[in-house]
Amino acid sequence: MKDQAPQTGLTRAATPTALHDGYMPGFGNDFETEALPGALPDGRNSPQKCAYGLYGEQLSGTAFTAPSHQNERTWCYRIRPSVKHVGRFAQIEMPYWKSAPHVDPEVTSLGQYRWDPVPHSDESLTWLTGMRTMTTAGDVHTQVGMAAHIYLVTASMEDEYFFSADSELLIVPQEGRLRICTELGVIDLEPKEIAILPRGLVYRVELVEGPARGFVCENYGQKFELPSRGPIGANCMANRRDFKSPVAAFEDRDAPSRVVVKWQGQFHETHIDHSPLDVVAWHGNYAPVKYDLRTYCPVGAVLFDHPDPSIFTVLTAASGVEGTANIDFVLFRERWGVAEDTFRPPWYHKNVMSELMGNIYGQYDAKPNGFAPGGMSLHNMMLPHGPDNEAFEAATFADLKPQKLEDTMSFMFETRFPQHLTAFAAHEAPLQDDYIDCWDSLKKRFDGTPEGDWS
Repeated sequence: MKDQAPQTGLTRAATPTALHDGYMPGFGNDFETEALPGALPDGRNSPQKCAYGLYGEQLSGTAFTAPSHQNERTWCYRIRPSVKHVGRFAQIEMPYWKSAPHVDPEVTSLGQYRWDPVPHSDESLTWLTGMRTMTTAGDVHTQVGMAAHIYLVTASMEDEYFFSADSELLIVPQEGRLRICTELGVIDLEPKEIAILPRGLVYRVELVEGPARGFVCENYGQKFELPSRGPIGANCMANRRDFKSPVAAFEDRDAPSRVVVKWQGQFHETHIDHSPLDVVAWHGNYAPVKYDLRTYCPVGAVLFDHPDPSIFTVLTAASGVEGTANIDFVLFRERWGVAEDTFRPPWYHKNVMSELMGNIYGQYDAKPNGFAPGGMSLHNMMLPHGPDNEAFEAATFADLKPQKLEDTMSFMFETRFPQHLTAFAAHEAPLQDDYIDCWDSLKKRFDGTPEGDWS
């Protein structure tokens, strides 16, 4: 991979040890941070005159009247108000970035699908031009559902900025390193980490080491939150302290700049004469966040049987149906298998949820061949799936000693909605036409006797 020279010229807040090298720990915490001393008002939100000649502005992530435990907003103290960061809009085309509802009549989404990694090319691609939508689900207009994307990045955004009014973005890197310069601070992101960028947040993505490739879940619905642990209790899975939000950082830079906005599935551009990343101080609980997937603590069976994969949920976004998510983000990482007299890989299954999986690195235990790092698979709602014959044979006849699954990290974007393939996914991405054949060699073992034919 090639190291790039980041363009970042932001002035950051002081970072004492307690701030974890430029980050503040906690998920959903109410933070306060300033890049210049005294820039943050003390004990009030909207003083008549802000320090340094700054403008006070609120960014609301929920309705004003949302319940207090769900209410999210951040007060920003910035060089210019946001209305100075946009001008007249002109619609532009982003042909590879699609939004739901998007159903191509020439593409069928009924089936089991798997893709090899989408390859890099010699084309110069930024975060915007390198986004490739694989599936869409739900309806962006009514703020339900999601889209799943692959990103390919070979160049930094220079004097170019983006925000989505449609969605928050969950970013899952697979290759390369990115620097995400946001209004509220800087996030450095690499494989084995994830980041969440809230709806409405302005940012620029720089390439630190490339080429970069990864996965994006675009969430149209309610925000991601930690799942209820139920009888598991207060610990394990993803812990709040391991999520990190950036300290304040700002640019006071005059330069011709382009701002791209995604709104109701359409893209528009506007041109300004300065950087919009000018928040000098902020406080609140609506902020970008990163999380190291290596801190996720799996739980599982310690005697027999295979629990539902929901025990591996890192984040969930609620729907209007209790217990049925708009999106679940599920992680399958290194862990021990110890269950006795148990088929240990994921069992054969039909599900009301639609499951899109991606491989970050290593080998997934249910399908040892064909599911490469950077690859994806889709098993839509109520379509059967499960281990291929090789995985079935190995698990069925294994000597069930404690076994550690090593060098493996895969994930799943699961949604209550059917996921529709885009034309890119069906015709341009490296679709494995023979994926359905991986179950052909499963044989009939029923022979009318209680013992069955396990020869």
